[in-house]
Amino acid sequence: MATAPQQVSLPLFYKELVPLNSTEHKAWKSRRTDKAKWLSNIHAVPLTVEEFPMAQRNFPIIFSSGDNPVPLALMGLNEGINVFVDDEGGLRENVYVPAYARRYPFILAKLRPESDELSLCFDPTSELIGDFEDGTALFEDDTPSATTNDTLKFCEQFEIAGHKTSNFVEELKKHDLLTDGELNIQLDGMEKPFHYSGFQMVHGDKLRELRGDVLRSWNQNGMLPLVFAHIFSLELTREVFARQVQQGKGPVPAPEG
Repeated sequence: MATAPQQVSLPLFYKELVPLNSTEHKAWKSRRTDKAKWLSNIHAVPLTVEEFPMAQRNFPIIFSSGDNPVPLALMGLNEGINVFVDDEGGLRENVYVPAYARRYPFILAKLRPESDELSLCFDPTSELIGDFEDGTALFEDDTPSATTNDTLKFCEQFEIAGHKTSNFVEELKKHDLLTDGELNIQLDGMEKPFHYSGFQMVHGDKLRELRGDVLRSWNQNGMLPLVFAHIFSLELTREVFARQVQQGKGPVPAPEG
């Protein structure tokens, strides 16, 4: 029997992790859903660079703070607020859903800290996988079903995209292009702007001063358009803020004095 993955902390969305295996889960099935409850009240979702072109149509793309930045799709500007997903998990029409969220409740994880091998695991609290009468079988005669194989392939592709994303971020750090970001947003009728910080973004002036050979290389390998996708997407922060206000989820002004 496979042992549970040893993790100090679990990734975003996941409350538990169990390795999928034909011994314990032979008769288990997965259910489809048009609700993404795990996205409700989540304001920032990890993003891979391959998703920048799609995500930048809907969300501001920022980088987390700290020494190991991660690209994030901002689905809300304040903790606990997602203006694209309601409390029941209903998604607004024509909104791109990051792959990080689409792979849930599955994930590739290490079963043993000393090993680099990844195994397909799932969150048993999701209510999307279980010993149901209805649903799609996860195994057929002790063999992973086509659905399970497709899920595994999707998770493997996500891991590959994750490595590409890490390389992308390292390249930005190598040229010292990431800087602490600040946003001041003020809608019509508001007395004072609201200030946002605690994230990183590409420094426009440093990008303009980058050596020509580096820019040519980035243009050839496709990195430069991704950088601009990030920069252009920041214009959407005002729109996301306006959605929060419209939904009655705007930030509360700090008291005077």
